[in-house]
Amino acid sequence: MRLKIQHETIYDYHNSVGLNPHSIFLKPLPRNYLEISNYRLQVQPEPEGLNERYDIEGNPYFQAWFTGETNMLAIKVSFETVHVPFNPFLFLVDQWFINKLDLSANSPFQYLQEDLPILQPYLGHSDNALLRKYGMDKLTTRDPIQFLTQLNAAIHADWRHIIREEENLWPATKTFAAGRGSCRDLSWMLIEILRHLGLAARFVSGYAFNPELDEGHELHAWVETFLPGAGWIGLDPSLGLMTDEHYIPLACSFLPQKTLPVHGTYGGENLQAATLSATVNIEAF
Repeated sequence: MRLKIQHETIYDYHNSVGLNPHSIFLKPLPRNYLEISNYRLQVQPEPEGLNERYDIEGNPYFQAWFTGETNMLAIKVSFETVHVPFNPFLFLVDQWFINKLDLSANSPFQYLQEDLPILQPYLGHSDNALLRKYGMDKLTTRDPIQFLTQLNAAIHADWRHIIREEENLWPATKTFAAGRGSCRDLSWMLIEILRHLGLAARFVSGYAFNPELDEGHELHAWVETFLPGAGWIGLDPSLGLMTDEHYIPLACSFLPQKTLPVHGTYGGENLQAATLSATVNIEAF
C-alpha cells in the first residue's frame, strides 16, 4: 500500500502577536512496516530557526523559533508512505510475565522490579472502582493476548464511537458513564482500565487509513500497552482491533496532551483566543 498524506494546520490570532518557540510533532515515528519518503515541512511565517529534535519519550519533533510579529501561523506537512502488511499477533510474550499473573490481586499484572522506574509514568491511574471492575470482569483468561483482544472488542461494542470537534479530552469516568466518546476519549478510557490492572499503557496520536473509520482522514488516537518480550502492542478501541500497517503514529506519551501536533504560545497586546483550522488529505496511489 502506498499513500500520499498532506496535513495543514492554520492558527488565526486575529491581531498581530509575537510567536514564542513552537514544537511541531508531525513527523511519523519509525516502524518496521512503514517507509517514509519525500517528507516536507513548510511553516509560515518563515522561522528564524528550525531544527529536528527528540523529546524525553523518543518522539521526533521540529523546534521552530521566530522574530517579528504575525497574525497567523500556518504549518503544512506532506510525505509519501509505503506500507508492508504484517500480522499484529505475530509475537511472543515472556513466560515469566504470564506466570506472575495473579487473577485475585488488585493489580493482576506484574512487571520486573528493575523495569518499574521506566514504566511507572505509564502505570499511573485515577484509582476508580468502576474502571477497575470493568477490566477485572473481562480478565477471564491467563492469556494476555486473548484478554487484550476481548477487552478491546468489548469497549468497541459497549461504547459508541462519535466525532467531537472540541479539542478537550474527556476524563475516563465521563466517557465510561456517557456510553460514547471520540477516538481520543475511548483511548484514554482504555488506558485507564489497563493501568488499573497493572498494565503499562500510553496514548498514541497519528493517522489511520481505514475506510471503516469515520475519522479515517483526520488525526486519530489509539493505545499501546507494554508486554514483556513483545514490546508495545497497539490497540484501537474505536474499531476494537489490534493496530496493523494502516496506522501511522506521530507521537506516543503517558500524557495525551504531550502528543498534540503543535505546542507553543504567543504574546502581545489585545490578545484573543486563536482560531484553529486543520485539514488532512490521505490518498492511495
